[in-house]
Amino acid sequence: MTLITTTAELAAFCESLAGEPFVAVDTEFMRETTYWPKLCLIQAATAKAAVAIDPLAPGLDLAPFLEVMKDTRIEKVFHAARQDVEIFYNLGAIPVPLFDTQIAGMAAGFGEQIAYDALCRQMLKVEIDKSSRFTDWARRPLSEAQLSYALDDVIHLARLFPMLRDKLEETGRIGWVTEEMRAMTDPALYDTEPENAWRRLKPRRFTAKYLAAFRAVAAWRERTAQQRDQPRGRILKDDAIDELATQTPADADALGRLRSAPKGFAGSRFGVEILEAIAAALKDPDGYAPVIDRDRGSPNPNAGAVVELLKVLLKARAEDAGVASKLIATMGDLEKIASDDEADTPALQGWRREAFGEDALKLKRGQLALVLDGSRVRVVEVRRAAPRAG
Repeated sequence: MTLITTTAELAAFCESLAGEPFVAVDTEFMRETTYWPKLCLIQAATAKAAVAIDPLAPGLDLAPFLEVMKDTRIEKVFHAARQDVEIFYNLGAIPVPLFDTQIAGMAAGFGEQIAYDALCRQMLKVEIDKSSRFTDWARRPLSEAQLSYALDDVIHLARLFPMLRDKLEETGRIGWVTEEMRAMTDPALYDTEPENAWRRLKPRRFTAKYLAAFRAVAAWRERTAQQRDQPRGRILKDDAIDELATQTPADADALGRLRSAPKGFAGSRFGVEILEAIAAALKDPDGYAPVIDRDRGSPNPNAGAVVELLKVLLKARAEDAGVASKLIATMGDLEKIASDDEADTPALQGWRREAFGEDALKLKRGQLALVLDGSRVRVVEVRRAAPRAG
């Protein structure tokens, strides 16, 4: 069993990857009590070999492996890659090109966000031993059971990749996954700039005063969480950000009266900083408030009913294509389409528009109808009668 603990060993392994078409990668990390994920182990495998890399080993420099992550000649294979990519982004090396077997499994018809063990069971006929899944990966030395579990993950992943890739190429859907991977490797997805933290939240009002305070408090929380290396929710809950932006307290007494403010918060250093952040934002709320592009189309009084019809259409089209519906469109996408035929949403772009978006617009225009055929919904074209001659 190979555990790499020195830079020399890591460099030798990375040199052996030259000429390999792909490398399967997984990570073990901890972040329950931190803002930044603590990387505890990296597993990597090709069709020929598998190793575990100990980033906590004294003196080990990950630079050789980070160069592999940036090498566009080697495809990097992950399962449910979002958090893994974030880790490598923080290390300065987004893995490109990327192939996510969870996304690929959804495109290949294996269901919504299929779990790794389920994919292995269906495609490889193997059962994954998950007994070491929630062990303390930061504790040293690692046990033989932990290393065996960790290496099995990438060994099976290296077997899954060519099977899934071939299946998608046969069905003409490899481009779907490629398009998804471009979005997943977009640096903007992993942006931790405090001033942009409000984007991850849902403002409930749209006045300049509210939005300026909302942005300021979200930025303060993000900055504080980063500095203290603590989860955002331990600094301040999301609902507190909304209440602070709504009430815009100007002093400690007003802050202390807020229901969402933690006990003792108003009199703490945090309370002082929050009040200062809100006051600074409200000096020029119009200039500081983020610009939010709300629905461009006129409000649709029947949007709720349209969304329900679009949900049925989505399910039907997903079943016809043999693909997970969540990969095609989310509820947010449907709500945007219901209100605006030119909504800026992935469901009206690329392969999604071809698979669903165009039909969604036709359904809105009355050019398609949904017909119940036994227990199955069929989508049929509406034939309009030709106008009578006068």
